[in-house]
Amino acid sequence: MPVPLVPPSSQARRPVQTFLAARFSPEGAFGLQLTLGVALIVLAALAFGVVADDVVRGAAITRLDVQLAAWFHARATPGFTRAMLLVTHWNGLAGSSAMALLLAFWFARRRLHAWLLLTVLAVPGGMLLNAALKHVFRRARPSLDHPLLTLETYSFPSGHTAAATVFYGLLACWLFKRVHGAPARALVLLAAAFMIGLVALSRMYLGVHYLSDVIAATLESLAWLTLCVTAVSAYERRRALAHRAGEAP
Repeated sequence: MPVPLVPPSSQARRPVQTFLAARFSPEGAFGLQLTLGVALIVLAALAFGVVADDVVRGAAITRLDVQLAAWFHARATPGFTRAMLLVTHWNGLAGSSAMALLLAFWFARRRLHAWLLLTVLAVPGGMLLNAALKHVFRRARPSLDHPLLTLETYSFPSGHTAAATVFYGLLACWLFKRVHGAPARALVLLAAAFMIGLVALSRMYLGVHYLSDVIAATLESLAWLTLCVTAVSAYERRRALAHRAGEAP
């Protein structure tokens, strides 16, 4: 009896279908979680590239940058300035480092080794990445009469906003895993977004960063944090699967 032949096109599709099925499967170390992480990394990186290109070309956003900087400066008040200085100093290099060390100590005491590794990778790595990008673009800070705060370093992207995005984003990831229910998880995400936005506002209000600086910093750090979370998560899932396979009879 003749054996029915499988069309070559069907044979070619099978490896592709198998690969796609594995990438969108909730099981395994390199399944849906990794796919979503990679997609978010790519989207954030592309968005950062668009903002950076607009800044380099002097596109419309740079004119909005100057207008918004002047608008904030013209409406500064002593009380709000003190509040913004408190926010910006608390979330500076020293403040962000201290908060990250406390969080790392908490994870170490709780033996949450994956979260400890994530903190060690994400926070210092994010700061180094931001410093490197500043020296790539070398954008001057806003120039204002009688500035509220004066800095000599580069402006693009905002280091304070980048550090806040990594730290509060990491904290939100951990709390998101701990709490249950949509309202509680939404509150965690909103709180993290509020803190990041508050830090970004302080930098614009004080006249040391433009709007595009803080937008780019948020996108840059979102891509970096997602990369770290995705890598550590895939590593931990792979270890867990290997451990289970080793215990199987």
